[in-house]
Amino acid sequence: MPRRTATMLASTLILIALLCAGVLIRVPYAEMSPGPTVNTLGDARGEPVLHISGHKTYPTSGNLNMTTVRVTGADYDMNIVEAVYGWLAHDSVVVPHDTLYPDGKTEEESTQENAEEFSQSQESAKVAALEELKIPVTSRVVVSTVVKDSAAEGVLHAGDVIEAVDGTAVEQPEDVAKLVTKHKPGEEVVFTVIPAKTAAAAEKAGKEPKGSRDITLTTRKGPPDPAKPSEDRAIVGIQAGTDHTFPFEIDIKLADVGGPSAGLMFSLGIIDKLTPDKLTGGKFIAGTGTIDDDGKVGPIGGINMKLVGARDAGAQYFLTPDDNCSAAASDTPSGLTLVRVKTLDDAKKSLEKIRAGDTAGLPNCSKG
Repeated sequence: MPRRTATMLASTLILIALLCAGVLIRVPYAEMSPGPTVNTLGDARGEPVLHISGHKTYPTSGNLNMTTVRVTGADYDMNIVEAVYGWLAHDSVVVPHDTLYPDGKTEEESTQENAEEFSQSQESAKVAALEELKIPVTSRVVVSTVVKDSAAEGVLHAGDVIEAVDGTAVEQPEDVAKLVTKHKPGEEVVFTVIPAKTAAAAEKAGKEPKGSRDITLTTRKGPPDPAKPSEDRAIVGIQAGTDHTFPFEIDIKLADVGGPSAGLMFSLGIIDKLTPDKLTGGKFIAGTGTIDDDGKVGPIGGINMKLVGARDAGAQYFLTPDDNCSAAASDTPSGLTLVRVKTLDDAKKSLEKIRAGDTAGLPNCSKG
């Protein structure tokens, strides 16, 4: 066999071997890519994303699109070829598997956690929107979860309204832990609560819940406080949360989406439907960002993938959380204008500028 032919054959065989190895060898990486965007002012699967009843609503125009990121599953084994392709592609990102699924978290566990975060983001979006519009929302501290085999199991229940601990009124969920941890393990702590069923019945009837009772629990030793590792920490085995009562119904329906990052866009969509001014002025605006009850916008993951998804969907402007601005500005798709936001009020004011055509005055990701 001529040397040239032998060399080409050997090279071909080596190449085939390398490709086979690249397909067969698995690497501990996962891929993120742009997911679908959804207009919070529109429909999804034939029904409104935001449905409001019991209060006057107004027509809307344009788009206020929430954005998503598509990720490979926890059980998916990426091979070397896929990893290299992902690294080279502009519209995807390859990251260590543990970045998306830390501590060996399964896909089912991650999905459940994302669903819980999504549900909480909906509640905060409603509260923030109504507070921005000066519409009162009633909030109560409640038992969110009860730990199995804890002192509280069978005594306190999810949904119980916590009015006081040791006679001290509680206003925020964190107040409960502060009051409990004033004790030493083995000491008694008194909860003043309204049972969940009583509270639910009162809410259904449109009345303030009444009928509180005192419940005494004996604290147990819990995990140490990182700030005071040498001290024994008292716990009763509950997690406190906040329950809101809204003056009218706001229903957010969107399947197959998880995580907290749509909070800002849900809030803006609610405000747009409840006010006569069309927030977008007919423009296509997308965005992302968590939101808390006070309207503060927080950072999210996968910002660059969300920018690509928004641009591909036709967005002209992208509402960008302040803490994500640096990463977003480093790789902004052509034709997309980044708008820096720190609060829900910031976002509203920026939409007013867009509506008025004052885009030169928009806070962007290279200036405050």
